[in-house]
Amino acid sequence: MLTHHAAVRSQQRCIPPMLIDLLLRFGVSEPAGKGAEKVFLDQRARKQLKSYAGPLAPLLERELDIYAVVAGEGQVITVAHRLF
Repeated sequence: MLTHHAAVRSQQRCIPPMLIDLLLRFGVSEPAGKGAEKVFLDQRARKQLKSYAGPLAPLLERELDIYAVVAGEGQVITVAHRLF
């Protein structure tokens, strides 16, 4: 479930709900402070997602550098692009 803030940010940052769903399904998490977790796609998660997506995988590849901050209750607080 997206908070209002996360919904606004996803729209502003052109991150569609489908990508957020895939991120939450395949992503790994690390602590983000105050009980929240940062969810992103590491190399292993990307392989799993590519296997799942099949022929759509090449179309998704350039869109996978995103992350979400998720509260302890499972609410997505915000989403953004990962900058390396």
